Amino acid sequence: MKDRAQQIGLFRYSLVRPAADPALSHRERGALVRELASRYHLGPDGDQLRISRNTLDRWIRSLRAGGFEALVPVPRHVETRTSQRLLELAESLRLEEPARTAAQIARLIAESEGHSPSARTIQRHLAREGLLWKGAESRVFGRFEAEGRNELWTGDALHGPVVSGHKSYLFAFIDDWSRLLTGYRFGHAEDTLRLEAALRFGIASRGLPAKVYLDNGSAMVSRQLLRACARLGIVLVHSRPGKPQGRGKIERVFRTVREQFLVEVPHAGVTSLEQLNSLFSAWVESVYHKAVHSETGEAPLDRFFSAGPPALVDPARLGAAFRWSETRRVDKNTATVSLFGNCYEVDAALAGQRIELVFDPFELGEAEVVFNGRPMGNATPQHISRHVHPAARHEPAERPPRPSGIDYLGLVEARRSRELASRIDYRHLGPGEPASSKEGQL
Repeated sequence: MKDRAQQIGLFRYSLVRPAADPALSHRERGALVRELASRYHLGPDGDQLRISRNTLDRWIRSLRAGGFEALVPVPRHVETRTSQRLLELAESLRLEEPARTAAQIARLIAESEGHSPSARTIQRHLAREGLLWKGAESRVFGRFEAEGRNELWTGDALHGPVVSGHKSYLFAFIDDWSRLLTGYRFGHAEDTLRLEAALRFGIASRGLPAKVYLDNGSAMVSRQLLRACARLGIVLVHSRPGKPQGRGKIERVFRTVREQFLVEVPHAGVTSLEQLNSLFSAWVESVYHKAVHSETGEAPLDRFFSAGPPALVDPARLGAAFRWSETRRVDKNTATVSLFGNCYEVDAALAGQRIELVFDPFELGEAEVVFNGRPMGNATPQHISRHVHPAARHEPAERPPRPSGIDYLGLVEARRSRELASRIDYRHLGPGEPASSKEGQL
């Protein structure tokens, strides 16, 4: 039930967050709400829903008053009158084939058992258990015309070079208005963790964006990323499959990255991912950010800071937002809960309840307990066999380079000495006159 309530809250949030923007006038907000009420939306259960204007207004008031948590309904405990055996059979049929709709599952059960719960009953039960239909994820669409700094960030991934025997990928975000690269990171995996690392770095150094625009790649539609954005008040927008309008700016930036940075990587002797990230950061901050952009007529760094320094997010709030969460039911007899093979003990008062465990994906030895949106302290580890979330893969170990016998720095020093000597004509130096070169001091 708690997981179901979170899904509903995220659906409501993604729907009304743009209309709750305090920068909108009363007339602009009214027009946006009327437009939302006039069309169908893909709900958390995969249904096409129409939401009345009164309901949308109520959700906007709740969001303003209490934030995201105010949009999460309080789960109600209702005793089921449907055969538990048939509901478990429905779960098995969905797990066997995730593409089966609730109506199809009802037909299969009726054919096998002679009778079946209604499709709606099956749909509600599967949603409570987290077994959503594969087409049930919602998408948010919007306009992509940034009028100021941090109004819209666009993110994407770029295939990078092979480093230490492993393919690398660049996750990057640009500020749509200034063309500044706000957050970026090379990684060895094209996954949510590396995407979140780039986004978190950007928020920590450049402030909080109002919207983040991504495509529909697997790393960019994860529930953990949506949770982080919801906690920070960021609207997460996805492009329509096959219709990537609004992504031209970051594609142009990636073209510049290919033409000016990646083309030089093979000649830089890069032997580690750390070195690649260091070189890219130096190029971004000292070259790309300071070059005048052909469309804006300003350097991205100058344009971004023309309105002064951005307001930065509190580090504690930022860290909490990017923690991951999973929902589990507490064992009635032992007051323990299992998470990826690990066992934790929680407050005995939570026995039989469905709780949320919030944790660092790279350290499962610690987990915070949340019940009905309220923190309930930390879970006590009883047996820890896995310390890292299955989806949180560490970067592959760097393969040590084979010694070449070449002293690069020594060669550079020798070449520099020869260059300086060739620029000094000692024959024309007078007594006591100091030697100098055309290049000045090093």
